[in-house]
Amino acid sequence: MRRVITYGTFDTLHHGHIRLLRRARALGDYLIVALSTDDFNAEKGKRAFFSYEERKHDLEALRYVDLVIPERTWEQKVDDVALYHVDVFTMGDDWTGKFDFLKAQCDVVYMPRTSGISSTQIRDMITAIG
Repeated sequence: MRRVITYGTFDTLHHGHIRLLRRARALGDYLIVALSTDDFNAEKGKRAFFSYEERKHDLEALRYVDLVIPERTWEQKVDDVALYHVDVFTMGDDWTGKFDFLKAQCDVVYMPRTSGISSTQIRDMITAIG
């Protein structure tokens, strides 16, 4: 079985996220999503619109996602790759080069983001309307 892992906040889930997850799943047979916890987002200076539990529930409902685990620290990626026997680590191309250090353990793939959509844009539109 070829295992793939990706990381993110996946707040205000949208078609860009779905496309990324579908492409990530196509790289293997089993997709693990490491979802940023509320505490980790706060540490990064981010605040998700939806709670960790709500975002986790949404991701678990998607057919492309096999397992959702919490992302609590930047450093856990190395341990996750080993613990879950990951063959492919993938992120959006806005992170290109940042995780090349994992190439000794697994394939590293940076995928293009979907243009014209982001969680930030959605949050800004909601705030403007409301």
